[in-house]
Order: sequence, then C-alpha cells, then structure tokens
Amino acid sequence: MIQKILIANRGEIARRIIRSCKQLDIKTVAIYSDADENALFKQEADEAYHIGPSQVQQSYLQLDKMIEVAKKTNADAIHPGYGFLSESPALAERCKEAGIIFIGPEADVLRLMGSKIEARKAMIEAGVPVIPGTDRAVESAEEAVTLAERIGYPVMLKASAGGGGIGMEIVDSSEKLKKAFENNSKRAASFFGDGAMFLEKHITNSRHIEVQVLADHHQHTVHLFERECSIQRRNQKVLEEAPSPSISEALRKELGKTAVIAAEAIHYTNAGTIEFLVDESEQFYFLEMNTRIQVEHPITEEITGIDIVKEQISIANHQKLPFTQEDITRKGHAIEVRIYAEDPVRFFPSPGKITTLELPHGKNVRNECAVASGDTVTPFYDPMIAKLIVYGENRSESVEKLEKALLQFKIEGIKTNIPMLQEIITYEAFKKGDTQTDFLSKHYHPDRGGNKDGN
Repeated sequence: MIQKILIANRGEIARRIIRSCKQLDIKTVAIYSDADENALFKQEADEAYHIGPSQVQQSYLQLDKMIEVAKKTNADAIHPGYGFLSESPALAERCKEAGIIFIGPEADVLRLMGSKIEARKAMIEAGVPVIPGTDRAVESAEEAVTLAERIGYPVMLKASAGGGGIGMEIVDSSEKLKKAFENNSKRAASFFGDGAMFLEKHITNSRHIEVQVLADHHQHTVHLFERECSIQRRNQKVLEEAPSPSISEALRKELGKTAVIAAEAIHYTNAGTIEFLVDESEQFYFLEMNTRIQVEHPITEEITGIDIVKEQISIANHQKLPFTQEDITRKGHAIEVRIYAEDPVRFFPSPGKITTLELPHGKNVRNECAVASGDTVTPFYDPMIAKLIVYGENRSESVEKLEKALLQFKIEGIKTNIPMLQEIITYEAFKKGDTQTDFLSKHYHPDRGGNKDGN
C-alpha cells in the first residue's frame, strides 16, 4: 500500500493532493523551484526538496531529478497532478523502471491518447463518433488547403501533440490556412517537440461537454456525469459547471455511456476525462481525452460526493472501485471559476506582490488557492492562482452564491480576471445556460463595457 507520495507539481493542485493525502494518513514530498521557495504547498508537505531554477524546463520538467528525489525519500508513488509531466509516457515508464507507482494510466495509453491523430483512430475503431477530419498528419500547408476544401470551411487546425489550446486555430480560407499551418506547426514543435498537424471540421455553435471517468485494474469503469466547459478564452476554460444546464437527460445518459465505452476500449485505468463537442441538434463528437485529473474536478466532487484524488490513489493501489455505476448519484449544481493573475481587459499576465488577499467564505463555498497575502506571483508559470467553487441545490442558487463569493474575493497588488467573471454571470445568455464555445467572443467586450443583453 502507498505510504508516501511525491507530488510532481506545484500550486493549488499540489495543495489539493496534500489535503487528500493527509486525510488518508499518507506522507507527502513536495518538489519546488527557486520561485516557489516560500510557496504554501512547500510548507504543507511533510518533506520538500529543491529541484531547480525558476524556469519550468529546469525544474518541474526535470524527470531525472524527480525520480532521484522519489528514491531518496523512499516515496512509493508519484502523483503528477495536471499540466507539466502529468501526461508524459516517459515519466510513467521511468516510474515503472524504478519500482515507483505512477498515479495515472499506463505509458502506452498515455502515448496513444497523447497523439490526437492516434486517439481519433482508436475512437473510430471503438465506434465513438468523431468530428469529420483527417486521420493522419498533414504534411504541408499545400496539402492542408487541398484537404480543407474537401472537408469544407471553416476548419479547426490542431496540433497532434500537447494541449492547452496551443497549436489550435479556426480558419475560414485557404490564405489564412497557409499562414496558420506554418505558425502553429512551429509553435507545436517548440512546445511539444512535435509539429504534426491535422484538420477537423469546425462545428459552429457547439458546446464543450466533458465526462469524468474512473477505471480500476479489475475491469470496472464508471462515469461521474458531465461538466459544461463551453466558456473559454483562446481554447482555455474560464468557467465550468456540473451538471451541464444545456443538454437533455437522454443526451446526458448517452454521453456517460459513450465515455465508458471509450475508456474501456483503450483499457484505461485511473481518473480521466473524455471531452466532446455537442452541436445544436445534440449530435456529439469525441474531441480528446485528458489522461489525468482535470483543473475542474472539484465541481464533479461537489455534485457526487466522491473525492477523485482519493480514488486515484486507491486505484493506483490496485483496489477495486467501491461503487458501481448504479451507486453514483448526482445532487445539486456546482460552478467553478478560474482566478487568473492577468489584466481582464488586455489579458496580459499580471505578476507582482499580493498585498492583500481575502478569500470568500460561507456554506458550500470552496477555495482552491495557491497563494497568500504577501506572496509574489512570478512570470514563470501559468497565471492561474486560485479556483473558486460554489455549490447550490439548483443552478439559480449556485449562480447567486457565485455572485456573492466573487464580491467577497479581494486581491490587491496585482490585477486579476475577477471583474470579467463578475460581468460574465450577469449576461442573459449565461443566466439561460446558453453558452457555446464562442461565448466570450460574442458577449465579452471589455473595451466597449461588455454586452449584457447578449446580442
């Protein structure tokens, strides 16, 4: 059984993992960079070891150093959180070689689903609907134009590797596609070491719906219902809610069933998320699979009462899931917003010292926060510094709680996106649950004072 876990991550997700480990009486080991010398997660772990300079390539991506620290501290397992090396087949393989448990799926599954092209092929074979597009890497901009004319504009250009919206762009003409192909291929190669690109038909007025799955080593796979993740900026989620306010009960059941089929088809184990695009007629398409815990996992925990981090550890211990699909129920409505250290008008990062931080409080208000008053937000990492999660008996109550909690959330010394979040939840389209993936581009215009009527 796992007695000690090295957390191969930082910030709020490291704190989140530490919290569940404490409840399970499991010791934790933190790794930290120069920039995180005084970070909360470092202070809360049972042990902490310096791993390198502030630059991520020299610290949190240093696989060899992680394994070295894990061995030195006699850690039984490594939890990668999200981002960084969380979907790295190399980390999973090195753990196996070192006799350390990797809290996640097998390396071959990470490799398969890490390639969006190969993932499409696997889903087609499993009978899961996929968006019309190319099933191999596109070799050149010229070939991309030829294929796009066959698929029909607009098309979504995508990098096969990586995530986070990097290497993705919607294009509606051959001239734009030629330029976008070269730029995104170079960017993907720089970020992921793989510049392979492919094309999909762009589904207009679509919703981004994802389904949380858990799968043990005993051929038991379940879903924990869906999350609505359509409010995004530059393909990065800003606000998520569970359950989705926009889909029918029939579609909800079909999405859950399909997500389980998809996970079982690739022999998946641990926590993962199957992401779908849903069009106006409720036709749904496989988008990708995230082979790790998600940033937005707390809203699923709120409506199901299941601690996903604890289940990840249990599965890694080769224990059976303690529930069947029929045992899992959902209750109420939860919403999460991501708090970024950034200018809400120009969207530039806003590093600096936090002079004041007051978190919201109250019943069914949950904070997952990486920082405290006096901390300095550095430019070295993702600008997300906190997540605010609220729960209500229904969506109206949840939205009302969120509005009050955002008013209580006070950060001084840096700029944040809180004003943007406060404005989003006043829009009629949001109140109606009418949120598509282009929601922000349609409704949020900070230079014009917003667009609250939803026109």
